[in-house]
Amino acid sequence: MLSVDKPRVGHIQFLNCLPIYWGLVRSGALLDLDLVKDTPEKLSEQLVAGSLDIGPISLVEYLRNAQDLVVLPDVAVGSDGPVMSCNLVSQLPLADLDRARVALGSTSRTTVQLAQLILRERYGVQPEYYGCPPDLALMMQEASAGVLIGDAALRASLHEAPRLGLRVLDLGEAWKDWTGLPMVFAVWAVRRDFLARQPALTREVHQAFLHSRDLAMAEVDKVAAQAARWESFDTATLERYFTTLDFSFGPRQLGGVREFARRVAGQIGADPEVCIELLPDASETAAA
Repeated sequence: MLSVDKPRVGHIQFLNCLPIYWGLVRSGALLDLDLVKDTPEKLSEQLVAGSLDIGPISLVEYLRNAQDLVVLPDVAVGSDGPVMSCNLVSQLPLADLDRARVALGSTSRTTVQLAQLILRERYGVQPEYYGCPPDLALMMQEASAGVLIGDAALRASLHEAPRLGLRVLDLGEAWKDWTGLPMVFAVWAVRRDFLARQPALTREVHQAFLHSRDLAMAEVDKVAAQAARWESFDTATLERYFTTLDFSFGPRQLGGVREFARRVAGQIGADPEVCIELLPDASETAAA
């Protein structure tokens, strides 16, 4: 049971994070958290600013602020192949996008950087990028291609793009094909100052997340059926989505993070050899 001193914890309001939080309701741990729901970009900014203690942070923002954060091991949002919900949707072959307009409808800086990296280094093109709302129809009126994440990307890849005859590049799959490594889009991290004040509470929150994730994946059919009641996807699609996503963060995922950092450090203002500190378990801390 978590302390009554509630930690301020972030929650991304996308389907891809539902399995990580679903079990918190089942276990009752949700009552012990001051849960803040928002977009990936805003939650990342709040964690960096110190208005959150623990939460998800986009990989790009973590790499920029690693000196202030400690990563919670074995929990992340990523993929070891297709991700389904981080996509580049295009009217043209990707090799024809040089100097073409590409709309960035994503609030995820990681997905944007990954799309730009793949277009630049794999396809040798330099499009003209601009930001816009994550609306595929609007994007395709004004641009040759667009980057989408989350629920909007899932709708685009499963429903809208096939109907409109558009090409879809799954960015998780493209990264795996290119590097052979998993792609991590967001990690869970704790602020170093909070960890110093509340090491035991931090570990309790971490364990609550792991238990929640494991419970949800053990009952993924129930999670999918419940989510299908209010989403535009059927139960089978959501179950496939939840089991396609990679919610782990171990040695292979860490290798993917380091490779991504090496490739994009110059574009995002981060150290290409960034030191990624993981939360040690209690026995390691005691031994130290």
